[in-house]
Amino acid sequence: MIRITGKLKNLKIRTQFALLILTAGLIVFTLFNALWKNKWTIGQFFTHSDLYHTQLDDPGFMTDFLESAKCFDIPESENDTEQIRALNPLFDLADEYTSIYIYDGTDGYFRAGRYASVMDKKAVQRILGFGYNLTGVEGEDDRLLAVPFRNGLAIVVMYNYKRSMYTQPYFIVSLFFCILLFFAIVLVFITRKMRSVLILEEEILNMSSGDLSHPVPDFGGDEIGILAKELDNLRVSLNDTIVKEQESRKANQDLITALSHDLRTPLTILTGYLEVLRLKRTPVTQDEYLKRCLKKTEDIKELTDRMFEYALVSEENEIPEIIWISTDFIRQCLQENSDFIKLAGFTPTLLMPDTDHVLKSDKTMLKRIFNNLFSNLLKYGDKKQPVDISGNILRHTHTLIISVSNHIKQEHDQEGSNNIGLNNVRKMIKLLGGTMIIEKENQIFTVKLGFPLS
Repeated sequence: MIRITGKLKNLKIRTQFALLILTAGLIVFTLFNALWKNKWTIGQFFTHSDLYHTQLDDPGFMTDFLESAKCFDIPESENDTEQIRALNPLFDLADEYTSIYIYDGTDGYFRAGRYASVMDKKAVQRILGFGYNLTGVEGEDDRLLAVPFRNGLAIVVMYNYKRSMYTQPYFIVSLFFCILLFFAIVLVFITRKMRSVLILEEEILNMSSGDLSHPVPDFGGDEIGILAKELDNLRVSLNDTIVKEQESRKANQDLITALSHDLRTPLTILTGYLEVLRLKRTPVTQDEYLKRCLKKTEDIKELTDRMFEYALVSEENEIPEIIWISTDFIRQCLQENSDFIKLAGFTPTLLMPDTDHVLKSDKTMLKRIFNNLFSNLLKYGDKKQPVDISGNILRHTHTLIISVSNHIKQEHDQEGSNNIGLNNVRKMIKLLGGTMIIEKENQIFTVKLGFPLS
């Protein structure tokens, strides 16, 4: 049963509604048939009286009528008002639900009759008239008798409407009740769907007010359920985005605060040195102060570089401009950076094979990758040890591997690093579809970059 209910919830709303109409119609049709089939049992249960039997089922009434008829004459015609009036005592034997009509037994023409007095009531006429259109003569009791009168044999037709007074209203009430039940079932379905829509509206209003912690209820697999799931996915996505944004904003604020403090100190010292130099009070130590000023400018430059690198790492919307690039361009970048670190006191060795391969990449991003990589080497590399720079093409994977290996300074071996430069390299390599592997063993630091060739 649970599986069936779950499958029904996953159907489209129009399919659910069509199945509901068919099911409700079948239930109502079955119920109406049961009510109509058991109308007498139900009527007797509520009224505690015999509704089925009428005056025409009473043997005493029939005996009295047959015996009394022998004392009356059949009118010569239906216009013989005096003879018809003389039959009133015979007609008075019938109750208010019974109609009696007399036909001549010889020619079969109508002679006299009286309809049931209950038919004089307009409400009864309306009920029976409407009921006959629906059920026909259901509930009407009739008899056809050959009755001997004083002057001959007559055909007497009797109709009793006592049962119709019950069956016709019962039919109308049962039909009305089943129709109400049908619409009630449909209304319950529509109400439930509308309640789901109202809940979704409330959830959307909560989200618009900033409440993203409350999960959206599950409404199954129909259109409303799919909308609820997508809305919940949107809520989770927005919440994650806001949390990440708050964390990023806090990290940026913390970094700016720290760098502002770090920048203020060397700037203050630098200002003091420059003031002393401007006043020329100590000519002997002027060169020393100039060296100290240059040192402070280097400190300031390092701090600003860190801020710039952090901004690059935090950038999420950077899109590379992919063009065809020769491997010779990579050799030139490596050569330029190799010459630069050589001027800084390092001893680089560059081994790059002569190839004419091409790859799809971004020139500016490649320059930034190698600048970050060699900047990291300048900060933490040991000038006393050689720097190995090499390039190699792996033919089985059709990949260009660039390897940079150097010894780490003794004073930086145990110190933690924020790895901003390397993180920046990793991010850009990923954008270019390449790979990055970092190895550290016995104070030797190696970075391997892989670029897919075309």
